[in-house]
Amino acid sequence: MKIPKRLQPLVDDGLIDEVISRLMSGKEADVFIVRCGEHIRCAKVYKDAVKRSFKKAAQYQEGRKVRGGRQARAMGKRSSYGRQLEEEIWQNAEVDALSRLAGVGVRVPDTYFCIDGVLLMELVSDEDGNVAPQLGHVVFSEEQAIEQYKLMIHYIKLMLCAGIIHGDLSEFNVLVDKNGPVIIDLPQAVNASANNSAQAMFARDVNNIRRYYGEFAPSILKTQYAKEMWALFEEANLTPNSTLTGEFEDSDELADVDSILDEIQAAEYEEFDRLERIKNADDGE
Repeated sequence: MKIPKRLQPLVDDGLIDEVISRLMSGKEADVFIVRCGEHIRCAKVYKDAVKRSFKKAAQYQEGRKVRGGRQARAMGKRSSYGRQLEEEIWQNAEVDALSRLAGVGVRVPDTYFCIDGVLLMELVSDEDGNVAPQLGHVVFSEEQAIEQYKLMIHYIKLMLCAGIIHGDLSEFNVLVDKNGPVIIDLPQAVNASANNSAQAMFARDVNNIRRYYGEFAPSILKTQYAKEMWALFEEANLTPNSTLTGEFEDSDELADVDSILDEIQAAEYEEFDRLERIKNADDGE
């Protein structure tokens, strides 16, 4: 295929030998299958801010570290330098999150480099070498769903222990190969301790995964892992070795109305986004 403009410099520098095909076009990036020597990998080309359609980006970026006061002021003034810094932070967030999560035992794609808004990483594939399917395209038996759901909850627990919330986790951001689920797409990764919307986003992530696996094993729908994990996290008692039960007894204290409204709003957005992705997938067939 014709080499995309953003990938041409990497081809010229010998970092990519061939662009094989476009894998997907998402709301924040285009992804291409490329050949690097003997290896088939994927190149994620981040879209410029003006072309991204990711909703509420500022909400996800809250709490991310900025290098210094000058950078923070530039970002606050929305100067050209400030916008450039925001782009760097947005792109580097995924590289940082993938590296940190791989280090704590979460299955994510291996990364190789990120240059000029292009992230080169592992192509997650099936036994035949084809691109691994999204979780949303995989059908499970009840036993398989329960087993894999527990593994996903374990990964989410490890993520939270590392201070990271995916922020957009669903059956569309998980691939499934012969060894199970692989979590992908983390440019919007949320700082669990420094983002005011962290709890609502975490609950949405966990409950999205619960909903999907629950289609195959209805007993899963009764679990309360989101509430259980967050309560332990707030108490600083959540560790990678914490044994979870999936049970949680709500407090009799007065409800936090603002938090409830945040959760409702987040759920409405996620459902709209889910239906939009299904429509786009159907249109592409």
